[in-house]
Amino acid sequence: MARVARKVRDKTLLALIGRYLRAGVMVEGVVQAPEWGTPQGSPLSPLLANILLDDLDQELERRGHRFTRYVDDVVILVKSAQAGRRVMASVTRYLSQVLRLKVNSQKSRVRRIERLEYLGFTFQGIRIVWSERAFQDLKYRLRGLTSRRWRVSMEYRLKRISLYLRGWMGYFGISQLYGPIPELDGWLRRRIRMCYWKQWRRPRTRIGNLLKLGTPRRHAFSTGLSRKGYWRLSRSLATQTGMTNEWLAQEGLLSIRDLWMNAQGYGEKSITSSSR
Repeated sequence: MARVARKVRDKTLLALIGRYLRAGVMVEGVVQAPEWGTPQGSPLSPLLANILLDDLDQELERRGHRFTRYVDDVVILVKSAQAGRRVMASVTRYLSQVLRLKVNSQKSRVRRIERLEYLGFTFQGIRIVWSERAFQDLKYRLRGLTSRRWRVSMEYRLKRISLYLRGWMGYFGISQLYGPIPELDGWLRRRIRMCYWKQWRRPRTRIGNLLKLGTPRRHAFSTGLSRKGYWRLSRSLATQTGMTNEWLAQEGLLSIRDLWMNAQGYGEKSITSSSR
């Protein structure tokens, strides 16, 4: 609070922040008074962290270090592992003795830049790419949004997918890794076709919809009467000639490739890719 008072002069606001910090947290239905720190995940926590760690920024600048900090995640760049161990030890002392903060020893380490994961990104030479964990989280969320067990309308499902993809690409779109995007697009379209196939349910409905979408009569009947699984039929000739990529786009399915290209600033510039 003493450091907050350096930036904030309003006594009413200072009193409000103090009350907020002493308000306590709910743990399994019981209110517990915190002895130090801010409640985990609270909206006030990042603001107070930036106020407090401004001292760390000034100290690192005074020492001539190159670094980046986002709230309480800090990366300091040095030329060797030996220098890294020395700097980590001195910065840890500064944080614990001067700022009186606890340093997470499990997350604090010295490593090469190629092995660093920072805010969901990793580095490959001069390229920044999303981390494998971030990419798997994306697929996990999309798998949930395209689950056959989620009984919602296709309009609502596609809207939720669009919102999630725009948000995800709005953050991770700076990644310069293009390789997995076409395959991911094809995988997502296949799952959407599977959802439509499940929603249509009856053979008569499936055959009728495929015929309306332009599927050849023979393929529409053979696929519509098939007892094969949803996932397998979602890649059949009948479902792909009926539920084309263009049709799915008209229904509201966004292209991950197009979102990435816009984020990269390519606009209408084409990138050769395979599509399913």
